[in-house]
Amino acid sequence: MPARAVYRCHDRGLLNKAPEEEAVQAAVAACRKNAEALIREGALMTAALYHYGPQLFLYYECLGEEIPPERFMAPLHGLLCPWPQKEEIRDWARMYHIYWHCEPKDEEDWRRNPAPLRRRGRIAYLKPENMFEYVYHHFAIVREGLLRGDKYMSIALHEDVLFSYFEEPRSSVNIRRTEGESQAIQGWLDAVPEDHFIPLPGSGGQNFLLLPALFDVGQENG
Repeated sequence: MPARAVYRCHDRGLLNKAPEEEAVQAAVAACRKNAEALIREGALMTAALYHYGPQLFLYYECLGEEIPPERFMAPLHGLLCPWPQKEEIRDWARMYHIYWHCEPKDEEDWRRNPAPLRRRGRIAYLKPENMFEYVYHHFAIVREGLLRGDKYMSIALHEDVLFSYFEEPRSSVNIRRTEGESQAIQGWLDAVPEDHFIPLPGSGGQNFLLLPALFDVGQENG
């Protein structure tokens, strides 16, 4: 069997009800079961859903081909506010993947061994006037490919909201998978990272706020 590619997907949703409501909880449980079924079928490798109030943040990894979130998140339809997406209206807004420390070669390369202890999601709000400077510096770091960090960490952007996924325990790898010292990181440090963020309540002064998970599953759970 030929090696299958891994596609990393990040989507954002907005509930029209509180996440604690029974209808939302039942829909989320059904979505989790759908994700677990797709993992058993070999269509997904990982899926995790987090929330910040009514905002939902979805991270998932497809195997072989990219699939839309509606394929397994359909139970939430009717509980989500629709997003305009060019010529269509959708439940989920695709976030732009802008930062990472590693690129999957194929399914075997991306398999977790051992399984992670935790899958974490976090968000940050960017100051609109500094948003594109943030993207500029992080794109430069990715293109250089030398900065080491967690293999599975990623950051995606939609509007002025950043969503970051990572796993614990963290690893240390870079995109080139080689030794080397990043020069691009200095440009970001010189730009004063803290000046780019709007502090979020509960973050304890950190740029990113950790979010509670509504579910998180991987191949070891399927």
